Amino acid sequence: MTSTPATASQPTADRGDDVPFRYTADLAREIELRWQDEWQERGTFHAANPTGSLTDGDGRHADPSRRSFFVMDMFPYPSGAGLHIGHPLGYIATDVVARFRRMQGDNVLHALGFDAFGLPAEQYAVQTGQHPRVTTEANIAIMQRQLRRLGLAHDPRRSFATIDPDYVRWTQWIFLQIFGAWYDEDAERADGGRGRARPITELEAELAAGTRPVPAVADVPAGVAWRDLDAVARRRVLDAHRLAYVSETPVNWCPGLGTVLANEEVTSDGRSERGNFPVFQRSLRQWNMRITAYADRLADDLDHIDWPEKVKSMQRNWIGRSSGARVRFAVEGGSQVEVFTTRPDTLFGATFMVVAPEHPLLDEVPPSWPDGTHAAWTGGHASPAEAVAAYRAEAAAKTAVERQADAGRKTGVFTGHLAINPVNGQPLPVFTADYVLMGYGTGAIMAVPGGDERDYAFAQAYELPVVYTTAGDVTDAARTGDGVVINSSNDELSLDGLGVAEAKERMIAWLTAAGIGEGTITYRLRDWLFSRQRYWGEPFPVVYDEHDLPIALPAELLPVALPDVPDYAPRTFDPEDSASSPEPPLGRNDEWVTVTLDLGDGPRQYRRDTNTMPNWAGSCWYYLRYLDPTSDEVLVDPELERFWMGPGHNGDPADTVGGVDLYVGGVEHAVLHLLYARFWHKVLFDLGHVSGGEPFHQLFNQGYIQAYAYTDARGVHVPADEVVEDEASPTGFTWQGEPVNREYGKMGKSLKNMVTPDDMYAEYGADTLRVYEMSMGPLDLSRPWETRAVVGSQRFLQRLWRNVVSEADGTLVVSEDAPSDETSRVLHRTIADVTEDMAAMRINTAIAKLIVLNNHLTTLPAAPRAAVEALVLMTAPIAPHVAEEIWARLGHERSLAYEPYPVADPAFLVEETATCVFQVAGKVRGRAEVAVDSSDDALRELALADAGVQRALDGRGVRTVIVRAPRLVNVVPA
Repeated sequence: MTSTPATASQPTADRGDDVPFRYTADLAREIELRWQDEWQERGTFHAANPTGSLTDGDGRHADPSRRSFFVMDMFPYPSGAGLHIGHPLGYIATDVVARFRRMQGDNVLHALGFDAFGLPAEQYAVQTGQHPRVTTEANIAIMQRQLRRLGLAHDPRRSFATIDPDYVRWTQWIFLQIFGAWYDEDAERADGGRGRARPITELEAELAAGTRPVPAVADVPAGVAWRDLDAVARRRVLDAHRLAYVSETPVNWCPGLGTVLANEEVTSDGRSERGNFPVFQRSLRQWNMRITAYADRLADDLDHIDWPEKVKSMQRNWIGRSSGARVRFAVEGGSQVEVFTTRPDTLFGATFMVVAPEHPLLDEVPPSWPDGTHAAWTGGHASPAEAVAAYRAEAAAKTAVERQADAGRKTGVFTGHLAINPVNGQPLPVFTADYVLMGYGTGAIMAVPGGDERDYAFAQAYELPVVYTTAGDVTDAARTGDGVVINSSNDELSLDGLGVAEAKERMIAWLTAAGIGEGTITYRLRDWLFSRQRYWGEPFPVVYDEHDLPIALPAELLPVALPDVPDYAPRTFDPEDSASSPEPPLGRNDEWVTVTLDLGDGPRQYRRDTNTMPNWAGSCWYYLRYLDPTSDEVLVDPELERFWMGPGHNGDPADTVGGVDLYVGGVEHAVLHLLYARFWHKVLFDLGHVSGGEPFHQLFNQGYIQAYAYTDARGVHVPADEVVEDEASPTGFTWQGEPVNREYGKMGKSLKNMVTPDDMYAEYGADTLRVYEMSMGPLDLSRPWETRAVVGSQRFLQRLWRNVVSEADGTLVVSEDAPSDETSRVLHRTIADVTEDMAAMRINTAIAKLIVLNNHLTTLPAAPRAAVEALVLMTAPIAPHVAEEIWARLGHERSLAYEPYPVADPAFLVEETATCVFQVAGKVRGRAEVAVDSSDDALRELALADAGVQRALDGRGVRTVIVRAPRLVNVVPA
C-alpha cells in the first residue's frame, strides 16, 4: 500500500497566470484520478479476511486482535440514467465512516454489489428487444464508473451482481434450504428460545417412527398411520408443512402488470407500487414463504437491534400481533365457521355473521331462503345460490382497498346459512360482504352491532337486532368504549358486572372448557407470496412430476439458468380486467419447460415452474456474499461469518444477535426488503448456516436530497435545467417561453430535476462534492440542493491546500516550528470534538469544526506541520484525494488510509481562561478574558471597573450584581 507520489505533477497546461498550483477543478481532477489509480493498483482498500485467499494489499490477513467493522449500503439497482447527486449521499456517508473506522485501527469491510434482477430492465427489454442482461451489465458499468470517480473505498474483489451465475446458484440453493425445512414450534433454538426451522427429513423420520402423529391435510385424514400412506400421500403431508410451499391462496392479481404481487407491494390505495395499476383479489396456485411462522420472533427481536424507532414501529404494525380467541360456530346444514375476535367478551352481543365472498362455506348454500328471511337480505334474488353467485362476481371486480372502502355502503347478501351462537344457542344469519377479506384472519367475523360502528351500520341497513354488552347511555349507535359488562350470561357463565379484561379471561376459559374455542394470538402478517409471472428473475430450482408435486433439484444441477424467449413481457391485460389470469414469459419456451432428468429413479419427464422469484430474493442475503464472494463449497465460510457478523464480533457481549455493524439506506425499505431479509436470515440461523439471529445490527436511514422541480400548465414536469427566471412571468419562471410553477421534491428522473455527479466532478471535483453533501445537514434529514452553495465547500479545500502548498510554485509552506499554546488548544479541542462527531455520524458538525481549525491556521504566518498533519488526517475520510495528495507532499511515503486517527492531548483540553461577558440590565456592555477559577468578588470588581459598564450606568447606582463565574456578570442599576 505504498504511495509513490511525494509531490504533485506539474500543471498539465500553461494557465497564463501566477497561480498555476491553485486548487481548481482541473487540478482536483488530476489529483483524484491519479489517486484512484494508485489505490486500485496497490489494493489499498482490499479488506482482509482472517483466513483464506482475501488478504490486504500487502498480502496480510486481518488482525484478529482488532475489532471487525462491517459497513454497507442498501443494494443499488443499476439504472440506465446513471446516478444523480441524490444517490451518493448514503454512499459517501458509509465511505466516510469506513475510512474513519479504518484509521482507528478496525478491520473494515466495505463493498458494493448490484441488485440486477427486476422490472425496469425487463421493461426496457420489452421496449427494445435487447436481452435484459445486456442492458443491465451496461448500466452496472456506468454506475461503477461514477462511483469510482467519487473515490469510494470499496473492496472491488467483493463486488458482484445478483444476476451472476454463481450468485444465482446460491440464491436458488437458499430457496431449496427453505423448501427443505419445516417449523417446529416446540424445538429449542441455539439462542435458548423455542421454535425453529428443522430439516423436513427430520419431520419425515418422526412421522415414520410414530413419535409424531400424522396431521390432516388434503385427502389425508388425521390419525392415519404413516405406513398406510402411499408415496404421493406422504409427499402431500410433507409439502403442507414446508417453509416454502405451493398452494391455492388468495393473491393480489395485477392485470396491468400481468403478475401477482405480495401484500407489501400493494399501496394503501389498493394499487401496485410500480405502475399504480389496480390490484384484485384472486385465488391462484403460487409459491409462498411461511414467514408467519416467524411472526413472534420478527416482532420480539426488534428489541435487540439498533434501528430507528420509526422503522421498528412500521415492522411491528405490519406484523400486527393481537391477542384474542378463536371461536367455532356450528352452521345448520353446513361446515363449522371459525372466527377470530379480539373481544370474546362481546360474544353474547353477536347477532349475525359475515364471511368473505371467497369463503368455502359459500361453495354450497341452501336451495331456498329459510323462514324469516327479510326482503332486504336477498338483494332481489330468488335463491341463495343466485344471490351468492352474483355477489361473488361483483366482489371479484374490486380491489381489496375498494372493498374496504365500500363497507360504508353496506353491501352484502344473506347466504341462506344460519350459524348458532355457542353462548346462547341463538341462530345467526350468515351474510357475505366484500369488506371481509379471505386473506386476513379466518375470512369470517362475528358481528356485534352493539359494540362496533361498522357492524351497527350494517345491522341498521339489513334490519338486524342490536344487543349491547356494555353499560352506557347510547341507544342509537354502537357503544365502542370499555364499560361494565351487561346482558352476558347463560346457565354456565356470567360476565355481568365484570370489567372487559376479566370478562375476556372468563369467556376464553369457558370456550376452552366447552371445546368450542381457545385463546390465541393472530397476526396481520400473511405468508410471503413468492411467485412472479416475470422473465427477469431467478428460476425456481424445482420440477413437477406427473402428480403436479414439486421436486427439489439436486445441488449439482444449480444454477437453473433462464432460457432465451421470443418475448420478455408477461401478457398484460386491461388494468380493470379482474377475470384475467397470469401467462408468464417462460411458458413460451416448451423445450425449457418440459425437461427429461434422472433424479435417482431413471430418466423421466418433468415440468419446470414458469414463474420466477421476486426481485427481493437476491437482496435477502447479499451481505453474506460480501464476506466470502468466491465460495463454491459453502454459502459462507463459518469462520468468516463469525468474524464479521457473529455475536460479539466487534466487542459487543457474546449473547447479542450479531449482524452488520452499520447498514445505511432509505426508510422506504422498512417493510419489504428489511422484513424479508430478517426472515431468510432467521431460517439460515435455525439451520446452522449463520451464527447470529439478525442480519443488520444497526440501521441508519439517510434523508433525501431535494431540488426544485417545475410543472407546466398541464401539471406535467419539465426539465429543471431548461427553466429560466423571468420577471415577466406571473410565476417568475418560464420554460420555452411558457410560465411554469416551481415546487420542491425528491430529486429524481420523474420530476426531471436531476443534477448528475458527472457535472459536479467537472465543475468542482469529487472531493468538493463529498464535502458539500456531508455538510448540508444531519444525515437523517432531507436537505435542499443548491448548486451555487457548492463553492463554499470548494473554498474550504482551497484554503486547506494554501496552508500547505504554494499556489505559485507548488512548494511546501508549512512551518517546522511547534504550534503555540493557543494553536495547540484549538487543535486538540478540534480533535476531541471531531472524533466524537464522527463516531456519532454527525459529519456535518465535524466539517464545521475542521473549517474553524483551518481558518485559524490561515491567520498564522505559517501553519505548523504538527497542526496541518492532524488536520489533513481528520479531513481524509471526507475529502480523501486532496488529503492523500497533501500527505504525500508533506513527505510521507505510505497512504494515510491506515494512519492512526489523531488523538487529543487532555492537557490542552483544560481551559485556562474563559470569556466573561459584562451586562448592564441584561444588555452586553463589555467582555474580558479571565482565569477560569476567578472568584465572584474578583469578577464583580472587574465588571464595575469596565469602561463600557460605567458608560451604561451613566452615574446611576448599583442595586445588585449577579455573578455566574466565570462567564457572566450582570449589573442591575438602582
